[in-house]
Amino acid sequence: MATDPRLARTIPRTETPPQPPPPPPPLSQQKSVMGYDGASDRAIDPGSKEEGGFRLKFCTVCASNQNRSMEAHLRLSLASYPVISFGTGSLVRLPGPSITQPNVYPFNSTSYSQMYTELSSKDSRLYRANGLLTMLERNRSVKWGPERWQDWAVGKPRLDHKDDRGSRGSEGGIVDVVITCEERCWDAVVDNLLERGSPLNRPVHVINVDIKDNHEEALVGGKAILDLADTLNEAARSEREGDGWRISGDGDRSFDTRVPEILAEWQDRWKNLPALWTLAWF
Repeated sequence: MATDPRLARTIPRTETPPQPPPPPPPLSQQKSVMGYDGASDRAIDPGSKEEGGFRLKFCTVCASNQNRSMEAHLRLSLASYPVISFGTGSLVRLPGPSITQPNVYPFNSTSYSQMYTELSSKDSRLYRANGLLTMLERNRSVKWGPERWQDWAVGKPRLDHKDDRGSRGSEGGIVDVVITCEERCWDAVVDNLLERGSPLNRPVHVINVDIKDNHEEALVGGKAILDLADTLNEAARSEREGDGWRISGDGDRSFDTRVPEILAEWQDRWKNLPALWTLAWF
């Protein structure tokens, strides 16, 4: 039977109204946000005890990637910071039976375990007494072997270092802060960054904390570097949770411009550890 279309307006509607859209998912279920270095940062609750919240990425550097940089590497990794470490020398040099007879090894191809085994077979009593075997035991629990700064391909994924302490978060081969443990190492890092020509156009803070090369001073220096890392991380995290990241020149209170002030306050707490700072580029 045909129906007059003019009568359609008089027929009461029976369909149900559309349902409202569902609420947005909670923060823990939202997709991750692209991080400052182009890597994907998971959405982490800043107060999460399990993840520890936002973390800067650090790199520690000394001459042979043995004593001072490795003590700092261990301290930072135990505090859940992403961290890698390097040496700036041409070869790894460890004390030998005399000052003219050091133990010399190449970077990147000799493991800490190999050094430990060799020194133990040479004179375990001597190298246990001077602390070398204890140091190497610590080092091999942190990573495979010493790496040279000048051979580091910045930005290349470090997938073969997944078993290193502090590797979680540093897989992308990028760091925010480089901390050297001697002024000549700071010079070598800064000069090398200038030679690289800033291909990534990414800022990096290069800080030197002058630490004497012995086991006792390395312990003190490791504590001081962890204190500095905590202070820098808190400043970066507060900015990230507030107005977001800003690079140098975008405002007087950007993280980059606050670093000298933070370092000066840290220096008041650690007066016996002279510090240097510069802003460089990867």
